[in-house]
Amino acid sequence: MLHPTQFQVNEAWIAFQLNEAPVHAGEDGDFNLIALMDAASCFLLSNALVPASAAEPSKLEARSLLKKGRAHKKELPKTLFISSGQPANLLAAEAKRQGITVVCVPEIELLLFTAEAREGFKEFTARGDP
Repeated sequence: MLHPTQFQVNEAWIAFQLNEAPVHAGEDGDFNLIALMDAASCFLLSNALVPASAAEPSKLEARSLLKKGRAHKKELPKTLFISSGQPANLLAAEAKRQGITVVCVPEIELLLFTAEAREGFKEFTARGDP
């Protein structure tokens, strides 16, 4: 089982879907929020709104996620963990292109990292904050 204490800051990132249900954005449609998190600190590095109709983040969205994540420490991680249930082939390909090792793991292995962020997002959206 993976645990934050196994990692140094910026050694590994986790890509995951932050929302449980698509977020409605009026006339713009419904979106999923894909986030990148540092595995050691559980700090959310970046996120991207991806149309709910899309199976996964586009190549451009994948590049943007990694670029915004890199801005925090001016470097990329060695490893990117992606849930084996998360469609993210383009994100995985872009990460590999940039020299990051991509590891697909069962979602349950990532819950220790992602559960609090998901719960916080769920509470935030339930309040109806802008």
